[in-house]
Amino acid sequence: MRFLLDTEQRAFAASLDAMLTSANTPSAIRAWAEGDHTPGRALWSRLADAGVFALAIPEAYDGVGPLPVELAVAFVELGRHGVPGPLVETVAVAALLSGLDESGPAKRLLPALASGESVATLALTDSCALDADAATVLFAVHGAGLRLSPGHGPVRPSVDRARRLARPEPGGELLATGPQVTRAAGHALRWARLATAAQALGAGLALLDRTVAYVKQRTQFGVPIGSFQAVKHQLADARIALEFARPLLFGAALSMTPADVAAAKVTACEAAYATARTALQLHGAIGYTAEYDLSLWLTKARALRTAWGTPAECRADVLSGLSGLSRLSELSGDGPRS
Repeated sequence: MRFLLDTEQRAFAASLDAMLTSANTPSAIRAWAEGDHTPGRALWSRLADAGVFALAIPEAYDGVGPLPVELAVAFVELGRHGVPGPLVETVAVAALLSGLDESGPAKRLLPALASGESVATLALTDSCALDADAATVLFAVHGAGLRLSPGHGPVRPSVDRARRLARPEPGGELLATGPQVTRAAGHALRWARLATAAQALGAGLALLDRTVAYVKQRTQFGVPIGSFQAVKHQLADARIALEFARPLLFGAALSMTPADVAAAKVTACEAAYATARTALQLHGAIGYTAEYDLSLWLTKARALRTAWGTPAECRADVLSGLSGLSRLSELSGDGPRS
């Protein structure tokens, strides 16, 4: 399949690209990793003003959505520029609250997410919540109950230093309970996986672009290494994998079926991870250096690979969808892992 974005969608992507290019996101990423959220929160406000978070929120709650295709367009750019913060988790919370039978929690909490006033994160079952120390509201789903957590436990690092994980504390305000929470959590998981797939695709594209530029400059035997046939083949394989993931992503955004979203997630994340390995090999020792910007995208691609469902779990959901079954209601540890 071949999906072409319309004029407005392309303009939206271009406007986000221009805004984030001028924002010096590497410095915001490094500050976020050190616990300084000020640059990241400023960037968050600009993204909210651009309507990014409103895309996942229905109009009844001050959003413009749900618009999954436009959300995928936006998250490709967020991944391309490595924007830090619980971006996917805020989308998941929006999907979770709007998917409840009771409209009270959505009316109360979603307008602040759409405007960027609130930063949300979410833990499903016993998983950790991403960036709980930066979030203004922390949601936890345990069993058939949805709660606003009163706080979080110790923060622990991830393979991506800009992704900080913590477990919600027990207790807090009970927002909803019963089968509606399980259904809404499955809905939230689909949106989280779609956004993660788009973010991973963007990270993979950034890694590829940076590596192509690097192999044109690095020389061996008096010539750029990009002229070597083996290097060309590695980069071509990375490009093909990323371009193969793109139609799966937008196809999933159109259908929003569990199997399609799982397929997009595993394909985009595996393509980004493979591109990261190629980028690291072709950069050599400098690719390992934390001071070198490439490392910010290398670690993100690795972390996104297992966030909101490992490759094995996503493949199992694809097979379940093909057989007419669904595993999403199980929600067995499908939150952020890395």
